[in-house]
Amino acid sequence: MSKKSIVAVLNTSPETVIDDYARLLDLARIQDTLNKTKTTFLKVNVSWQHYYPACSSAPWQIEGVGKKLISEGFSDIISAHNGTVVVDPREGREKNKHSKAENRLGIDHLILDEPPVKWIPFSPKSKMLVLDKVYPEGLFIPEIFIGTNIIHLPTVKTHVFTKMTGAMKNAFGGLLHRNRHWTHSVIHETLVDLLQIQKEIHSGIFAVMDGTFAGDGPGPRAMRVHEKNIIIASSDQVAIDAVASKLMGFDPMLIPKLKIAHEMGLGTADTRLIEYKGDDVSNVNWNFSGNDNTFASRGQKLIYHGPLKPLEGILLRSPIAPWAYLASNFYHNGFWRPIVGKNRLKKAMKTRWGKLFCDY
Repeated sequence: MSKKSIVAVLNTSPETVIDDYARLLDLARIQDTLNKTKTTFLKVNVSWQHYYPACSSAPWQIEGVGKKLISEGFSDIISAHNGTVVVDPREGREKNKHSKAENRLGIDHLILDEPPVKWIPFSPKSKMLVLDKVYPEGLFIPEIFIGTNIIHLPTVKTHVFTKMTGAMKNAFGGLLHRNRHWTHSVIHETLVDLLQIQKEIHSGIFAVMDGTFAGDGPGPRAMRVHEKNIIIASSDQVAIDAVASKLMGFDPMLIPKLKIAHEMGLGTADTRLIEYKGDDVSNVNWNFSGNDNTFASRGQKLIYHGPLKPLEGILLRSPIAPWAYLASNFYHNGFWRPIVGKNRLKKAMKTRWGKLFCDY
């Protein structure tokens, strides 16, 4: 690429986080990326309808970014949420206190899966790696996204299917509808395709990642929680994911979605080619694990990549598919959350970040 991608990284604290987000966006040159006369969507991450640290966008993340945008003269800001086959977006918006942050800012919100949002057919100009094969009947995207700015609001965490999840993965919920789980067997290529689509439809793309709490283990839900006091921003979706990966202790060029995107010229995954702004994190390594699985994800991987692969269509794309949703709900909500997650959450809520969450 002709010039280095900029990634801004700052250490932060509960007392300064809102102001730190403003400084972070300046360092990442958001003003050079987004057109303030356009509608700007804050693409909120809701990975669980229950609050669990590092799982979904933090309320101070929404408030800090939104407050800075308003001060810069962005007048049409909308918070965008989406559900999944196992996550209720309305319940998630309330329990994660996204609604509290949005109300403080005085901005509107919408649920992408529900009216009045209209999903329309879309034919990408770019050659798709897999999406045209996964959805031979055609792709559909939210009509309201066309010609708008989008700011992704992921958290720093690991993921059972993509090793780490971040800006690239955050588009997954916004640009694919409820059958997005059909892509899990080719998830890395799917995320590269979605980045290509984003570059075609959005007037500007930006990402702000919250690592105040960071999640390690079988994410995006059943994670170990760590206070890391880090926030990250960039206009390069690949670069910000690469930096987050490096902080967690992973080589970004060994993560397929990042390597493919880098080689296709869609962003920078080689951290040696990234220009850092803000605090020095060159020697940071959290030594996170990227190989953990839950009982549920092991079963899914047997279907996506193992001996049950020939049955994938029957198990996940036929009328009996709801068995998988019920199994996931039972594991995460009926077993893991009350048995394991409850104690981890209780411990996290005693920290300064936990107390800040309670203050919303």
